[in-house]
Amino acid sequence: MDAQLDEKALESTLAESLDDLTPDTKAVSEDEFAEVVGGALEAVGGTLLFKMRVDNGAAGEHVAAACIGDGGNRQFLLLTLPASGGALKVETAARSTNPVAGIAAAYAGLMDAFKTAA
Repeated sequence: MDAQLDEKALESTLAESLDDLTPDTKAVSEDEFAEVVGGALEAVGGTLLFKMRVDNGAAGEHVAAACIGDGGNRQFLLLTLPASGGALKVETAARSTNPVAGIAAAYAGLMDAFKTAA
């Protein structure tokens, strides 16, 4: 993957690769979400950092953070899918307004520190 790929192009590339992976409008389980996210990240050579379910009232969603590239070229992604089903949304953490987006870089930094200490 071209390390210089801009954020908008990265989001577009992922969105195009998701057409066949997105579940229909039915409730989505953790396993189904993991499968969709895994397929999306495989398509672009990304690495899953973490995933969780966020309940915000009646409209909960599955959220995953991932990264592409390494070192100074690393970009963080946020993938969200309504728990009730629908389209998987992929955006760079830098462009996201989701509060979980800020955790992605911090989590990756923590994992880098653990690797160095080991």
